[in-house]
Amino acid sequence: MIKHLHMLFVALSLVSFISRILLAEFNPDVLKQKWLRIAPHVIDSLLLLTGFALVIIGSWFSADYGWIIVKFIALIVYISLGVTAMRSQGAKRWSYFAGALLCFAYIATVAVTKQALFFL
Repeated sequence: MIKHLHMLFVALSLVSFISRILLAEFNPDVLKQKWLRIAPHVIDSLLLLTGFALVIIGSWFSADYGWIIVKFIALIVYISLGVTAMRSQGAKRWSYFAGALLCFAYIATVAVTKQALFFL
């Protein structure tokens, strides 16, 4: 059940991020609505909570599960790129957005394969 909730929040987080980038580019006034400023934080907080719950339930604290640490580091990069994309304009925004999406894809692939260096 926690895994399914986590995957739901992953999907909601991605849709939220893409929607906010598109709104920031094409209709930034809409982003001033209070619920659009709060909802992404609620979704992402629930995403993190379910992720931590999965780590605890799965007993993934040992060194054998280094892929979780890699996911956490990649998450920090994803957040940094996403924030920068939201604050940038024009071509820079789209470059940071693409980087954030690549980072998101990496995190998802590591989650599925449980291998940090799956590409080797």
